[in-house]
Amino acid sequence: MNTAIEPIVVIRPMQSADVEHIILIEREIFLFPWSPRNFADSIDSGYYCQVLAQEEAILGYGIVMMSPEEAHVLTLGISMAWQKKGLGKKMLLHLIAHAREQHAKSIFLDVRESNHSAARLYMQMGFKQIATRKGYYPAMCGREDARVMQLML
Repeated sequence: MNTAIEPIVVIRPMQSADVEHIILIEREIFLFPWSPRNFADSIDSGYYCQVLAQEEAILGYGIVMMSPEEAHVLTLGISMAWQKKGLGKKMLLHLIAHAREQHAKSIFLDVRESNHSAARLYMQMGFKQIATRKGYYPAMCGREDARVMQLML
């Protein structure tokens, strides 16, 4: 019988000191990662910046920008070693709950056309594709379209 206790994964506010760890994840999972300044600016701007942590290790992160009636997920990432374990869904549920608490009527996000696993998760969570942003993301050979997705709250 295995009596080992798994450390608990928590979601907590992102701190400036977390950025150096977040950047490692960002560079691991995205071809065109955000810069450390993008994360620092998000924290300084008062966006809802959260990390998924297990003890001292950061496993993922999410950032939401709020406006009076809507929320926009600016970024969400999970370390490659922790993907496909439900952590992306856990973070997304947390961000959605925050948007509801702030009385948002909807939450938006953009996802690369090629990011099928993320788009599948978002659709399973109730997001609907409402538009396409042509050439929105930089890509290895030019630009890539983004799916604009919305969840009505």
